[in-house]
Amino acid sequence: MNNLQIKNDASPVPPSVKDLERVLFGGKRFGNHVDEVWPNLFIGDMSVANDRYSLWKLGITHVLNAAHGRMYCQGSHDFYGSTVDYYGVPADDSPSFDLSRYFFPSAEYIQNALDTPGARIFVHCAVGVSRSASLVLAYLMIHHHYSLLDAINKIKEHRWIFPNRGFLRQLRALDIKLHKTP
Repeated sequence: MNNLQIKNDASPVPPSVKDLERVLFGGKRFGNHVDEVWPNLFIGDMSVANDRYSLWKLGITHVLNAAHGRMYCQGSHDFYGSTVDYYGVPADDSPSFDLSRYFFPSAEYIQNALDTPGARIFVHCAVGVSRSASLVLAYLMIHHHYSLLDAINKIKEHRWIFPNRGFLRQLRALDIKLHKTP
């Protein structure tokens, strides 16, 4: 199967949502509580997010909570204290939720964290496969110019992820926007 189709104006068209889901289904289908998916960038679940000792052992200096305010994901500046910078995104893991409005602010937060000497950032949601993975995919697309398919494959080298169908549609739209020829 050809993973890249070409439109008439020669702009690449990302694979369909159905094709992306096939790619996501491939490989291992289980995950760790936390995985380093890019240098000093970790994706994980709420069990690690709620364990300050685990975060300290990992050397985490920044936390992006993609399920801010949701049950069991109540992270805050108060919870992590002064040694960890915190950013909360109040996202629902629902295909109808507009996560795209958080793509650029979250990508900026991740990049600013990684630009800080010695920083390590932990991006999480409840399970660490949909909301958090979508924000990290957007980061790789925005700041490292990956296509959506390449970003998925890069993260899959280290972690099983499965963004919901609505998030895949939004990431696909971002891919088209970022790779549109002027």
